[in-house]
Amino acid sequence: MTFQTYLIPVAAVVGTLVAGPALAATAKATVDAAKAAGIVGEQNDGYLGFVKGGGGEPAVEAAVGEINAGRAQLYRGAAAKNGVTPEAAGAAAYQGVVQLKLRPGDYYQTPAGEWVQK
Repeated sequence: MTFQTYLIPVAAVVGTLVAGPALAATAKATVDAAKAAGIVGEQNDGYLGFVKGGGGEPAVEAAVGEINAGRAQLYRGAAAKNGVTPEAAGAAAYQGVVQLKLRPGDYYQTPAGEWVQK
């Protein structure tokens, strides 16, 4: 199966991860504030990461962990459904969903792993 063949189904499954109701409102609000402050960004593997190392505040680290755990669950489900690895599902979600939802000022990783600001 080619990358493009499973990109669309994976994107459909993980599309809810960006704004889905399964995320706790407090975790999403905490991460949104950390993104606006340039602390948290979108990694090229489909997970959230810390732009300059650790998150510093325990609440931010916990919120990132909570959202990443939800994303991991979705990626495992999408991977099983599409016969790919969870890593491939995460990368596909990043390319097909997450990158499209970046707002001006958000940080994200390039394919080479460098953090850049949109």
